[in-house]
Amino acid sequence: MRKIKLWLIAAVSVLFLCACGKGEDKPIIIEPETIAKEQESTETAADNTNTDADDDTLPPEEGMLRSRLTNEWVSAEVANTRPIAVMVPNESSAVPHYNLSEASVLYEANVEGRMTRLLAIYEDWEKLEKIGNVRSLRLYYGYWALEWDAYIVHFGGPYFIDNLLNQPNTQNINGNLGSYANAFFRTADRKSPHNAYASGEGLKSVIEQKGYSLSYRGLADDSHYNFTATAQPNTLEQYSGAVEAANIDMSSCYPLTRCYFDYDESDGLYYRSQYLYKGTDGPHVDAATGEQLSFKNILVQYIKYEVLGKAEKGEDYLAFQCHDTTLDGWYFTNGKGIHVTWKKTSDYGATRYYDDSGNEIILNTGKTMVLIVEDGDSFTYK
Repeated sequence: MRKIKLWLIAAVSVLFLCACGKGEDKPIIIEPETIAKEQESTETAADNTNTDADDDTLPPEEGMLRSRLTNEWVSAEVANTRPIAVMVPNESSAVPHYNLSEASVLYEANVEGRMTRLLAIYEDWEKLEKIGNVRSLRLYYGYWALEWDAYIVHFGGPYFIDNLLNQPNTQNINGNLGSYANAFFRTADRKSPHNAYASGEGLKSVIEQKGYSLSYRGLADDSHYNFTATAQPNTLEQYSGAVEAANIDMSSCYPLTRCYFDYDESDGLYYRSQYLYKGTDGPHVDAATGEQLSFKNILVQYIKYEVLGKAEKGEDYLAFQCHDTTLDGWYFTNGKGIHVTWKKTSDYGATRYYDDSGNEIILNTGKTMVLIVEDGDSFTYK
């Protein structure tokens, strides 16, 4: 059909140009060879891009690359720029969050007192005006940030993080250091410490000030998750042990924030809800975009832990064993779930997830939520 349209256009062009040539000695004629060359050029350009929303096999624009984080098509500049990993509090006094829906990968884990904090991995972050809010780092989030070769963005943290931050390859931006204050700002709409935010422009200025590389340094794996294109989705139907999972309830693992996810068959995404305030649960909505947080992939990862700190000071900091090869979890996508195992063997090496046959799982293109569950806890799905 495309070729027919091009020849019709060429034919009309010949007639039009001949008409414009009346009164002159000779009409203007487009040679068949010229038409063929223009047709070939047009087809080549069309073949190098793709405008079909249901088929992302080819980039929508020339020069775009696959995202390491989501497998979506992004500009080459975005694809080649290292992400930021932002520590975000999640207790009721810390919501709503700003631009959390822009994160490509989101981790959640308990901290002291069974509260949870989030680690938001942002790929396209430079133009974001208000990110957060931002709180202090816990050690295990730092190791997940290293998997992406990300800049760690935080406001201090307990002394357990010092060894990691002092390693020569760790690059972090600490809001407690006055020399980096231009990366952060505070608002008057809520009380400290939940009123501190970062801006993409400010973070970039600090990165340049510190001489950090904006490009990936070759420390982390070039390929983190394994993805399939949208045109060939992983429905999990190939697994005889796949379970139905239209709802995933994590409230028993996170008793204070009580998050849960509902699957929407119309767009194939899991929508996040959680404890908000005044004893109510509801959609987890981004105050900057007005969007409810949603994910194509959900990974649940059981993990060993211990409690650190000085009991006489009332400290009960958690320490999760991020490096391990012995524990399991679950992978959910497209309303179904399968049992998996996971392995992480080095600081910068990716956490890998495997099905029960030992094959690394294939994620669907889109955002991913990673739910860290203390070994021995349980959650429900239905």
